[in-house]
Amino acid sequence: MNRFLVTAALLLALPGSVCSGAPSPRKPVAKKKTTAVQRPIRRTPARTTRRRPPVARAAPVSPQVRLAASSAVSEWLNQPGTIENPAALVPFLEQLVRLDGGTSQQVLPILHYGDSHTASDDWSGTTRYLLQSRFGHGGPGFTHAGRPYLGYRRLDIKSASTRFWYSDGLVARDGDGMYGLSGISMSTRRAGEFVTLEADCASAELHFLRQPGGGIVEISDNGTVVETISTAGDPGPGVYPLRLQPGAHQFTARTRGGPVRLFGWVAENGRGVTYDMLGMNGAQASIGLRWEETVLASYYRRRPPALIILAYGTNEARNRDWTFESYRDMFTQLLARFRRLAPTASILVIGPPDHFYRSASGMESHPKIDLILEAQRAAARASGAAFWDLRERMGGKGAMGRWVAAGFAQRDYVHFTGEGYRLLGAALYKELMAQFATYQRVRNEAVPAQTASESTVVPTAARIINGQSNENQ
Repeated sequence: MNRFLVTAALLLALPGSVCSGAPSPRKPVAKKKTTAVQRPIRRTPARTTRRRPPVARAAPVSPQVRLAASSAVSEWLNQPGTIENPAALVPFLEQLVRLDGGTSQQVLPILHYGDSHTASDDWSGTTRYLLQSRFGHGGPGFTHAGRPYLGYRRLDIKSASTRFWYSDGLVARDGDGMYGLSGISMSTRRAGEFVTLEADCASAELHFLRQPGGGIVEISDNGTVVETISTAGDPGPGVYPLRLQPGAHQFTARTRGGPVRLFGWVAENGRGVTYDMLGMNGAQASIGLRWEETVLASYYRRRPPALIILAYGTNEARNRDWTFESYRDMFTQLLARFRRLAPTASILVIGPPDHFYRSASGMESHPKIDLILEAQRAAARASGAAFWDLRERMGGKGAMGRWVAAGFAQRDYVHFTGEGYRLLGAALYKELMAQFATYQRVRNEAVPAQTASESTVVPTAARIINGQSNENQ
């Protein structure tokens, strides 16, 4: 953890020397000796023998090539900001100004939805750390109940779960849509199953589904049982708030019989920023339209987000079914849904990064990213959302080759290395802080400090940021 925090802070400078050297050579694996008598091989069904894909190794390039590629990446990352329609961020920026100035004593939740790029938490975790260092540590915010899928992690907390939970809402598991804030739930009918969360916080609550015949859950804090609750009731969202003293806590939710479905935990401090990582491996943006809206609306009202980030598009580029029109219309519908759920929140759409596919002539930038980017841009413009072209920030079409050569992306030419994701997280933070600095300047020029109120500052500053004169206002 300490290594991650130090790395994240250093990445703000984005120097050309951040590239790592060649990977350490692997030791040869000695072959196991066999004996004349061997145990019979146990045959298992094919569907249970799938293995996780091997971790891609760094590109075999010379130190000179790696350094040149790293310098090129850093140069692009240090270019001026590229967020389009920045006025859409004004409601979020105004809340940051008030938090920064001490006139607000609130927690500002940021919700970052996305695919596997988000789910690793190297990207989102870096942005989280930098924002919390600047504006206050509001706590972990929302986290999944237990570990809903292989590889799930949050860099700022520890979580665990027992074996017999069923994760619903994942890409290949389309159910009833009642999955809570993240689009993923965990269910069991067995007694004695549990999920845990270790976090530093001053308040916490458990989110779950109320359902007819719902089971019993025993909740513990630091090894002491604090409550036993029933999840029975009419179908809908349930919340159990815990009364805490600020500090380190280990929460456990253990089933005592009957069907139980858990959505996750919310752990917060009294003031600052929270940054919820809501990524899902293999997800496309359309998955958000499968989530039951009344359940989401209840949790959004309870904890209104200040900023919603939508970072999809990599998996859509590989989906032949999408056309420009169908994807634009779907994404417009998705943005309209989030606008209904959180009418006061700012929305930032992050376009997909560059990635390659193997063609007859070799590795090439995937052509369908152009379609996805333009469809997202059109939907964001029509919906009043901000848009950040991540591929352009990387260096434009074909940039993935340089990122792989620099050691910042994996040799599948789709995903980044941990260091690469941390660079993206630092770049996103710098983009947001550039808009924050601009907004502060415009805000102070637009309205005198003694008469500043959100009702006058926000629309005036938004007009100026969009390049519109306010002389007649």
